[in-house]
Amino acid sequence: MKKYILLGTCILILFKSQAQQIEIEPFIKSVDALFKQYAEEKKLPGVAYGVMYNGQLIHSKGIGLSQINAKIPASPQSVFRIASMSKSFTAMAILKLRDQGKLHLDEPASKYVPELKNQKYRSKDSPEITIRHLLTHGAGFPEDNPWGDRQLGISDEAFSTMLKKGIQFSNNPGKTYEYSNMGFALLGSIIKNITGKSYQSYIQEEIWKPLGMNNTYWEYEKVPKGSLALGYRWINTDWVEQPLEHDGAYGAMGGMLTTIDDFAKYVAFHLAAWPERDELEKGPIKRSSVREMQFPWNINDIAAKNKYPNGKTGLVVNAYGYGLSWTKDYALRTSIAHSGGLPGFGSNWRIFPDYNVGIISFSNLTYAPMGGINMRVLDSLLASSQISPRAIPVSRILAQRQKELVGILSHWNQAKSSGIFAENFFLDYFPDQLQKESDALFKQMGAIRKVDDMVPENNLRGKFRLQCERGDLEVSFTLTPENPPLIQEFHIREMKKAQD
Repeated sequence: MKKYILLGTCILILFKSQAQQIEIEPFIKSVDALFKQYAEEKKLPGVAYGVMYNGQLIHSKGIGLSQINAKIPASPQSVFRIASMSKSFTAMAILKLRDQGKLHLDEPASKYVPELKNQKYRSKDSPEITIRHLLTHGAGFPEDNPWGDRQLGISDEAFSTMLKKGIQFSNNPGKTYEYSNMGFALLGSIIKNITGKSYQSYIQEEIWKPLGMNNTYWEYEKVPKGSLALGYRWINTDWVEQPLEHDGAYGAMGGMLTTIDDFAKYVAFHLAAWPERDELEKGPIKRSSVREMQFPWNINDIAAKNKYPNGKTGLVVNAYGYGLSWTKDYALRTSIAHSGGLPGFGSNWRIFPDYNVGIISFSNLTYAPMGGINMRVLDSLLASSQISPRAIPVSRILAQRQKELVGILSHWNQAKSSGIFAENFFLDYFPDQLQKESDALFKQMGAIRKVDDMVPENNLRGKFRLQCERGDLEVSFTLTPENPPLIQEFHIREMKKAQD
């Protein structure tokens, strides 16, 4: 159980089930200061941002102006164009159709977009483009920024004509990652051709409305006049307003306009996909399908010495899921994100699902790089607060095998008759050697004083600590996939004391 108490800018997060209290008022003040400084450094006309925790928008604010000439302040209710942050909505619509049995991800995309038939690939032995290729930027199209940005408002007829003339490929499908707006425009066509509705109508009816996103739009002319954020470029020491693109066939790759308040509902839905559980499904698509969207399907970058916004240098692995970016950072934390950029706008959202935190930020400056500030804010939150990653629950069978294993650690001569070991175990581990190792360890460490709870890695693997008279031991084991699961692998070692 948890409760949020909001007193002005003071936010205290209380956990009824724990003694822990996390006060993040100082952090919220630092967030506001970081965004204010960033807006000044990057010459951002306006910014809106929001911090998410445990499925709630716990802090949101606007800086600067959404419309300069009219002097309208930017706010969490201002409607910004979010560009490629739209892509995951298109991907979600595709998975909803997949879950309904109306398509399969590994089918040729030409089954639903006839103009893709008889395309000339890089070689005759190339596979056909599949829907999965389109979802993961693996279709072999060339990276098409900023050209693709200018296709946003083209008609269905113009897009069809473009396809019929033939697509030029940089690679064969399935060979590598290359970011493609065209790929997501094609997914929009697939939605239309399967449902008989425009992708705009389908996404609005099947995703926005169930999530309560009532201030989200495809066409900027439908946004209430005073709510629309206008886009700008910084040219010759001044902001110059940029023409807005109309909605069209390419909008499935980046046409959405929304508010922080509305987009937070979508972020909350992504966070709510975790942990895996038996609870009744409540969303526009299944939780398992949301987690599938967040999976790293197509690796695109690995850097051993990436420099992070907080000044640290370390490993980063980047991949693409379905309309979403996936990152494993220097602290081995997994985050899900996507940026957006169009003439006049830049945006980003990022979540750390294991920590149940997230952030959203929009700006009305052309290609404003919001990803760096978002990562800096979240990294600061996790470093400065007591928020810890979600604990993996200990499965019944892990707890049972732990108890049984502890019972024979000091006398392995009874191990074969215990019935808890898999058929491979005594071909890979030998009772006399196990007994010899055990005798030496317990002679050194003394008798067991306390057995700590399991620390699971997953449902069938984990470790635990034995607190002994003269030190601690760590025991780890892995179970088999058979029913009932048995111990197939085992290790025991002395735990070295941390150095001062």
